[in-house]
Amino acid sequence: MTYLTFEPHADLSAFINCYWTLNSPKEAYPERQRIVPDGCMEMIFHCGDLYQQYIEGDHYIIQPKCFVFGQITKPLYIEPTGHTDIFAIRFETDGFTPFITMPISNMENRAVPLEELFGEAGIIFQHKILEATTTEERIQIAEKFLLNALTDAKQIDKTIKESVAMMLELKGQLSIDELSENMKINRRMLERKFATIIGVSPKQLAKIVRLQTTLKMVLKNDFKSFTEIAHDNHYYDQAHFVKEFKEFTGVSPKAFYSENLKLSNLFTENE
Repeated sequence: MTYLTFEPHADLSAFINCYWTLNSPKEAYPERQRIVPDGCMEMIFHCGDLYQQYIEGDHYIIQPKCFVFGQITKPLYIEPTGHTDIFAIRFETDGFTPFITMPISNMENRAVPLEELFGEAGIIFQHKILEATTTEERIQIAEKFLLNALTDAKQIDKTIKESVAMMLELKGQLSIDELSENMKINRRMLERKFATIIGVSPKQLAKIVRLQTTLKMVLKNDFKSFTEIAHDNHYYDQAHFVKEFKEFTGVSPKAFYSENLKLSNLFTENE
């Protein structure tokens, strides 16, 4: 399995975290993989075979060839159906909204086809990416499309940008009242902005940011006990830590720690 990341053009760096590729040969016995919430949306192009996305138990759907996955608020289970060859665009937490007119809340926990988001232009864009033969060519095609999608009316929301930066700096360990006070904005207004621009509430995003901090400690084996992790990340107590961990990962911290994570590890690390 080969996973690589690439930097975006400076004109798009406020919106895009990175481009990434994942290549892996067809496995005789493919494993179901868990993706956990991280607060970022991604545009995925399956240049190889498609992926199964599990809905409930062993029931699944086949993901579209090319799509944007909205904010996920619960664990997502996927499985390759053959050879993996993925080109993807990872957006900043508040980075995708300027490119679309669809309400971002309509995308929660959904793989939304490019045609639904961009119409005929999305279909043409998809074909160009799939027909390209190198990552560099795909990046050039993607950047041309995204730069054309931006307009003067689609400005970066400074309040949201600064709110997200503060959440990341404090690792999600602040209340929404503290955040609204620091941003000098009414709490309800802040919540409306988050819903419109990010697709989750500020409370939900703070929980996801804290989870990501916790996961990095677990994956790097950077802790002495789960009690220490709960304390360091300001969970009320051990029960609160386990409950919130299960909400986003589907398993207990101990079970998560003992698993062979593979692809999930890639999706939980911000570049």
